[in-house]
Amino acid sequence: MSFRQRLASAVPSKETVVTIGVFDGVHLGHRHLLRKVVELAGDQYVPTVITFSNRPITVIRPGTEPSYLTTLDQRVELIKQQGIEVVVCLDFTQELAGVSAEEFAKLLADSFRMKGLVMGPDSAIGKDRRGDLAFMKKQGEGLGFWAQSVETFDVEGQPVKSRRIREAVSNGTLEVCPELLGRNYFLSGKVVVGDQRGRTLGFPTANVEVETEMRLPGDGIYATWAMIDGKRHKSATSIGIRPTFDLTQRLVEVYVMDFTGDLYGKTVGVEFIKKVRDQEKFDGLDTLIKQIGQDVDNCRQVLDQDRGP
Repeated sequence: MSFRQRLASAVPSKETVVTIGVFDGVHLGHRHLLRKVVELAGDQYVPTVITFSNRPITVIRPGTEPSYLTTLDQRVELIKQQGIEVVVCLDFTQELAGVSAEEFAKLLADSFRMKGLVMGPDSAIGKDRRGDLAFMKKQGEGLGFWAQSVETFDVEGQPVKSRRIREAVSNGTLEVCPELLGRNYFLSGKVVVGDQRGRTLGFPTANVEVETEMRLPGDGIYATWAMIDGKRHKSATSIGIRPTFDLTQRLVEVYVMDFTGDLYGKTVGVEFIKKVRDQEKFDGLDTLIKQIGQDVDNCRQVLDQDRGP
């Protein structure tokens, strides 16, 4: 289905107030904008979001590695939690990248019965980002909609942006995520069969297969909460290549404390609280096992003090 067909098929129940963007992470800056959409829509209009399933930069600059803070399903759920009634997902393609700001404005006005467009502080619509706020206001005069922007949402004097959060995740500074995301950083995936090396060391781990496009925290050991069948369990999570065993595949391995049961095939969520140490290479198994035991104790202490974001 082309983006034009997708827009045409998303017939709203009544006139709309719309915002457009990727909204990766649905962080506090995004929530600030989404609250404004809901406020301006009121009871008269339908608060609506158009989000792109992929980051436009991956199309505009081929070869750019995609990296996301949320899966598309998680993103849609989080957007709706902010009071948005309609979320339309579009694939950002070369065809869409070539659509002029004039045509896109007309498509929104016609397909969505758009009466209001809310834009982020640095957002622009259409080919070559021509459709900035002033341009869209001018288009709205002829097409019957108004346009306005929201101010930036700052934390510690800096705008909250997905890029800022991705950098923090890569650096392993997960404790700043609640201040920027409004929640702890979270990954999920199905538990798959690994080499079962952790079991032989006395610390059986769940090898969580995370979508390849998700941003993984930097290599190291993290105090985490594991979500299993709707229940939260203390856990210690290793991210890295396990250099002691001269391996090269980057894995997410979760040791769930005080837990017995078969996790293979289950979807496990991992909520990151704090990094307790960097990845290291150890001289032998005895040293490694001793360190793992210390890691688990350190993670338990962190989690005993965790009061949530």
